[in-house]
Amino acid sequence: MDPVIGQIRQELESIADPAIQESSKRYFKEEIRCYGTKTATVIALAKKHWKTVKGRPKTEIFALCEELYQSGYMEESFIVSEWAHSLSKTYERDDLGVFRRWIDTYITNWASCDGFCNHTMGDFIEQFPDTTDELKRWTQSENRWMRRASAVSLIVPAKHGKFLHESMAIATLLLTDKDDMVQKGYGWLLKEASRKHTDEVFGFVMTNKRQMPRTALRYAIELMPKDLKAEAMKKDW
Repeated sequence: MDPVIGQIRQELESIADPAIQESSKRYFKEEIRCYGTKTATVIALAKKHWKTVKGRPKTEIFALCEELYQSGYMEESFIVSEWAHSLSKTYERDDLGVFRRWIDTYITNWASCDGFCNHTMGDFIEQFPDTTDELKRWTQSENRWMRRASAVSLIVPAKHGKFLHESMAIATLLLTDKDDMVQKGYGWLLKEASRKHTDEVFGFVMTNKRQMPRTALRYAIELMPKDLKAEAMKKDW
């Protein structure tokens, strides 16, 4: 074990709170493994230790990230998200293979999925826009977290009005997905896209609402004016 990993785990154990651990588990349908710490405290810990590892080669930092992921602890996955995002100025196209494998292998809950994909994958896609084709392939994965990742990786760019066409293409591919975590993921993506493209997202919802699960639909229209919400929720069948 790398000494920095040992130090991080020792610190996480020292601040672990059984009450937070118990309450954290209520947020997840799936079983999670966690120390029981506040997210802000974990991020501060990640930033502190980043100062000691940031000078290492990227391959070494990726290896540290993998070591953190292998523990299965949610807090350690948050440290990976923070460190991987801190490397954004050094991303290369081939890093996508690493990121894909991490999501497919180590991510087992929505918090770890969103923490990694919103920022690391969001930044990566902005730097290499043509890799949205990869996200479309993820929509067909048997792994629910890969399918959710295909949508939530575009959340931050979509919030700023980018990748509208790609966002709707991914929503179309996920439209009838049976998994509620996936439905919430692409519904959230449409919601963020609606900030700058209300008419386009409303049109998408109206065209597809007979097939669209109500969970996804409610997420998608959350930021829309009341009249559009009412129209979208109206049953016309």
